[in-house]
Amino acid sequence: MKKSFLLVLCLLFLFQSGEGKIYRFLVGTYTQNTVSEGIYSLSFDAESGVCKIQLAATNVDNPSFLTFSPDKNFVYSVNESGTENKIASFRFDATSGKLFFINRVEANGSDPCFITASKQHVITANYSSGNACVFKRNSDGSIGETVQKIQFNGHSIDSMRQTSSHVHQTIFSPNGHFLLINDLGTDLIHSFRYVPNRSENCLLPYDSLKVKQGSGPRHLTFSKDGKFVYLLHELDGTICIIGFNKGKLLFYGENSVVTNKKLKTGAADIHISPDGKFLYATNRGEANNITCFKILKNGLLEFVEQNSTQGKGPRNFAITKDGHFLLVGHQYSDEIVVFKRDRENGKLMDTKIRIKIGAPVCLLEY
Repeated sequence: MKKSFLLVLCLLFLFQSGEGKIYRFLVGTYTQNTVSEGIYSLSFDAESGVCKIQLAATNVDNPSFLTFSPDKNFVYSVNESGTENKIASFRFDATSGKLFFINRVEANGSDPCFITASKQHVITANYSSGNACVFKRNSDGSIGETVQKIQFNGHSIDSMRQTSSHVHQTIFSPNGHFLLINDLGTDLIHSFRYVPNRSENCLLPYDSLKVKQGSGPRHLTFSKDGKFVYLLHELDGTICIIGFNKGKLLFYGENSVVTNKKLKTGAADIHISPDGKFLYATNRGEANNITCFKILKNGLLEFVEQNSTQGKGPRNFAITKDGHFLLVGHQYSDEIVVFKRDRENGKLMDTKIRIKIGAPVCLLEY
């Protein structure tokens, strides 16, 4: 797919909900050894099933994770290229779906894999070097100098994946007062108090929680009321339910996305439906599936169903803001699969829509 603009006629599918609505996303990809050329914008019409794909930004290596500024006027991207590790800023035109390059800076770490932004800062998780970096965010949207670098050390029991720290996510609490950092290499989740007006050291250590050895914490999501954290572990496929009270972390319970222990596990992404009633988590490896849980009133999870994601390597997924659809990006089969959600029971139905993009690994609705 080497065109700046593609019109993809997806299999027509009449939906009973979301009729006439057009959904729009930015898509981050891996560009090395794939057909991808950068960051894409896509839209699909819920009534006709017609999808449009457009190249939003080129000359960006492995933009594997993206985030919006709080006002959504700017987009920040990691460049997870291994040898040259950078992060980039873009001005975003939501009308055209285009990104306009502003600047690029060194990531101050190896393999940046996650990025988030506040009004004052851009913060990255650097996987291979085991650190998190805080950058000043300038008023024009550009990324400024590094104002804090937090280095983690240690290891855990997996001799292949946990010989050193591997920071995998930096994510703000719903009220923005705390930042949580997941370390896959040491089986730890850290809570930092965020003081944005400090010129240096705006992240202050506050609490940490040791999870099960060898589990490999990867990504988390917050409950709608902000009282619980659901932490997905890449190495063993468990979901750790953690009480969250003003930055403090307390283990509460555990579930798993693994239903067949004979298959290789590689749990990847986790999100909660917009109404806060259902939780979804993907598993790669040999499973290539997505599991749905109902969130009970006490914060615990109840299994609903598990489905094939209909592709290989479901690294990232997104639920539309109205809750009608769930889109899964498949790194190894080069496509996004669109599911329709039953908002009453959380169950998924394959729409048969397949959107072809090289190694899609991050989906942001706008």
